[in-house]
Amino acid sequence: MDIQSVKQKFNIIGNSENYLRALEVAIRVAPTDLSVLITGESGVGKEVFSKIIHELSNRKHHAFIAVNCGAIPEGTIDSELFGHEKGAFTGAVDSRKGYFEVVNGGTIFLDEIGEMPQSTQSRLLRVLESGEYIRVGSSKVHKTDVRVIAATNVNLQEAIATGKFREDLYYRLNTVPINVPPLRERQGDIPLLFRRFTTAFSDQNKMEPIRLTDDAKILLKQYRWPGNIRELKNVAEQMTVLLPTREANADDLRRFLNPQPQYSQSHLPILSDFSSSNDAQYSEREIMYKLLFDMRKDINDLKGFLLNLAERGAIPNEMLHNDILQVNDKNDAIATPTPNEFNPYVISPLSFNTNSAYNTDENETFNPNNAQAEVIEESYSLADKEKEMIVKALRKYKGRRKLAAKDLGISERTLYRKIKEYDIQE
Repeated sequence: MDIQSVKQKFNIIGNSENYLRALEVAIRVAPTDLSVLITGESGVGKEVFSKIIHELSNRKHHAFIAVNCGAIPEGTIDSELFGHEKGAFTGAVDSRKGYFEVVNGGTIFLDEIGEMPQSTQSRLLRVLESGEYIRVGSSKVHKTDVRVIAATNVNLQEAIATGKFREDLYYRLNTVPINVPPLRERQGDIPLLFRRFTTAFSDQNKMEPIRLTDDAKILLKQYRWPGNIRELKNVAEQMTVLLPTREANADDLRRFLNPQPQYSQSHLPILSDFSSSNDAQYSEREIMYKLLFDMRKDINDLKGFLLNLAERGAIPNEMLHNDILQVNDKNDAIATPTPNEFNPYVISPLSFNTNSAYNTDENETFNPNNAQAEVIEESYSLADKEKEMIVKALRKYKGRRKLAAKDLGISERTLYRKIKEYDIQE
């Protein structure tokens, strides 16, 4: 069956290239018994693809059942899928068949597969590999012939990395992957879908459908639709009921759209208040970012200070130079400037003593012969800097850890651990 015939049979609207590509994969894999993993954001219509695959398969005359794995409590999902024996647990007053037994010969659609508990994942893997399963509370092995189609809106590879999903089950389910694109990547289909939804709802309720002006159609395409088709349908139905007129412009449409979050334009790392259990994993990195930003700010302040002194004549230009400085003696810190190497944007490791030769008091006379520079041996250890910042924050807030932690951009629990680690006496 070709794509156009499938679209007519299942009332599918969509002409975008990426959507048609996903539909073509579903049509090609349908006659086989291969497992299929459908991925995509919530609300893109993954269940529609599972029904297409079942209806175009050799199992179309057998049962089809859709199971939302995320909606079944962890304690009962094994019983729901594989059944249980009488007395297997409290409340099991009779034996019960599971979905895999009821749908024998047909297709089972496991939606939100990423929410399935790991113990159930092991049982599912056995069904996929051998077609065998055991009821809860039984030792008898049962056989089933069921095609499994799974779907998820989460990244299963990330779930594997965090230990929440079995890698062997992922590859067993992902025999044929189908990715359903989000609505924002199908801009040309959005006005068509809107017209379908508002027309169907109007006919059902004996109302005149909504017509969109050109500026409303542009806004309809530009909106990101985080809820995808489900959100678009809701907006179409709300406008059909609530708008007093039958023609909607951009301002009318905007009233029914959820406000979009304002995303920061900066791509620099930022500090966050981590309060979850894995905040310790990020605390060192976040403190390091804060240290680097503070150091850069100090360097820029020092540059501005030195340039200001040079402009006022407190420091001759030849005294500002690059990082090649000669120290005459180990015991004194008299710096011999390198001539003709003025570069105010390179900061020397020598720190000028502003209390003597570089005093900015206008009533004092500058004497270049008395110009001295202090050699400051500064530690660049991140651990030392981290300890120093924590001590400063505790002093600033007089030992109040909660305020100090907030100022540092870390959680209070991480601050406790750092205080103990560095043996900081409050």
